Amino acid sequence: MARVLVIDDEEQVRTLIREVLEGAGHEVMEAGNGREAMKLYEANPTNVVITDLVMPEQDGLEIIRELRRRFPAVKIIAVSGAQQKLNLDLLYVAEKLGALRTLEKPFDIRKLVALVEELLQDKP
Repeated sequence: MARVLVIDDEEQVRTLIREVLEGAGHEVMEAGNGREAMKLYEANPTNVVITDLVMPEQDGLEIIRELRRRFPAVKIIAVSGAQQKLNLDLLYVAEKLGALRTLEKPFDIRKLVALVEELLQDKP
């Protein structure tokens, strides 16, 4: 069992991810924005962080940068559905900032679970 922090401003997305990961035996914490997520992570670090990239308050790119700077061993998965809307490759930027895996929304939830399991197998 691992502990996972899910950061997404869409409650339905967080709920789906939480339910599936809990069903796979993981403990899940949720945050609706980056500021809330950083407070949660500081108080209770997790094995894996899954973050959306486009959110209010503090976006996922800022979260990745801050987590990587303050907690270099953190395992991060970045997800985004904003690629086409913004005409940017945000997932590429997320990788350059330190996300270990990326997924474009909408994604197959089984693929996300597989990525979490894959990162848990990699020792820091």
